[in-house]
Amino acid sequence: MERRVRRIAVAILGVFLAGCATKNGSEAGWRPLFDGKTLTGWTPKIRGYALGENTLDTFKAENGVLRVSYEKYDRFGERYGHLFYKAPFKSFRLKLEYRFIDGTPADTPAWAQANNGVMIFAQDPATMAIGDSFPVSVEAQILGPAEGQTRTNGNVCSPGTNIVMDGKLVTEHCINSKVPAAPNGSWVRFEIDAAPDGSVTEKQNGVTTITWSDPQLDPEGRMANSKPLVAAAGGKLALGGGYIALQSEGAPIEFRNIEIMELK
Repeated sequence: MERRVRRIAVAILGVFLAGCATKNGSEAGWRPLFDGKTLTGWTPKIRGYALGENTLDTFKAENGVLRVSYEKYDRFGERYGHLFYKAPFKSFRLKLEYRFIDGTPADTPAWAQANNGVMIFAQDPATMAIGDSFPVSVEAQILGPAEGQTRTNGNVCSPGTNIVMDGKLVTEHCINSKVPAAPNGSWVRFEIDAAPDGSVTEKQNGVTTITWSDPQLDPEGRMANSKPLVAAAGGKLALGGGYIALQSEGAPIEFRNIEIMELK
């Protein structure tokens, strides 16, 4: 009798734990975008090179991390790059971990040191010109400390786009948060919540860094060439979705545990 009661109790506990996993874990809709072993599902676009050309093995996958590396570069040479995930997304929650590592090329600009970003609502990489430095997108910017600079993290930048903050259209290229950048070399949790109502929240280690909304094409084409996209959309500016990309801006960095949950 005692054994039977114990078995029933264990079964009930198992159901309870499964329910918790359904609410909080991968079973609640989270799925990986990176398999930890390969770049399957991701396509590089590096300035000056054709779509799909992984110049000098800039992007690598090994030992559970996706690495932006300049080991084979003699110099950075403004070869700004982006690694695009294969499918566009509209509303989603994205979470990942990153850490800045050593190996920055000597000619990397001061502003680009310990500087990377997650591009969201990005244009289809197939529509980028070979010489484009950045895709039309909104950048959830991630920064680490840099000598002689005061750095915050979880900022927002807008190449070829505009956003809304506090009910006002923002045309400035970058808006900084008030959250200090985490130390280089340490793993940092970074999250982006792009809600169905058009609002976006960025977080560092669970702390909200910045919120904004209503991403839209910049009709003036500042910082990235958005004018052809405006024309193709018949003058419509609102962005209803787009691609996700990880940057290579001259600062070596590692990413891991990249997961997404699509929202309705």
